[in-house]
Amino acid sequence: MVSNMRQLCIATLAIAVCATLTAQAPKGWKLRLDKSTEASDPDGPGDVKLVTMGSGLHATNPTAAVYWNPANTASGTYTLKGTFVLQKPSGHNNYYGLVFGGSGLEGAQQKYGYFLVAQNGTWLVKTRSGDATANVVPRTPNEAVAKPDASGKSTNALEVRVGADKTDFVVNGTVVHSLPKSADLNTDGIWGFRVNHLLEVHVDGLGVSK
Repeated sequence: MVSNMRQLCIATLAIAVCATLTAQAPKGWKLRLDKSTEASDPDGPGDVKLVTMGSGLHATNPTAAVYWNPANTASGTYTLKGTFVLQKPSGHNNYYGLVFGGSGLEGAQQKYGYFLVAQNGTWLVKTRSGDATANVVPRTPNEAVAKPDASGKSTNALEVRVGADKTDFVVNGTVVHSLPKSADLNTDGIWGFRVNHLLEVHVDGLGVSK
């Protein structure tokens, strides 16, 4: 459990920055909590957990968190991918998926981009800089995004394909959007993943290829 292995936890207003490891998580992985500040949408009880399970990672998130290993960086042209299995839907839509172009993730000047999907069949692309977030592409429905089945689970294979002059965002093999390369969306830096609060998600095949 993350709370039992906490090495550093700095709480600042709505955000807790925790450079932590669990006994079962891969060596070098860290997380940053992103606590809810909305009384109408509170975090759940309990601690965030990240464990290895099979060939992948299993995240249990009463509180939203970004997960990364500082050694995992990518620049230039590359493809970041991961297969995300939502274990059960939450009471309302919460997003999960890939993080890329990260820097300063443990400090006040954190920056990253993220490509996420939700249980209602929508996806989005956003950026974060410090405490501020900005929509690059707002929540958008697409039939390629799998919704929970009768068992409550859904599987979505996500990719960020960074080319020389554009970046493709891919769900289950379908390009749902393409963006020209620009300074508005940095793709060079640390990669990892994000799981919003009230979710339990298993991640397989997370990695970068050239």
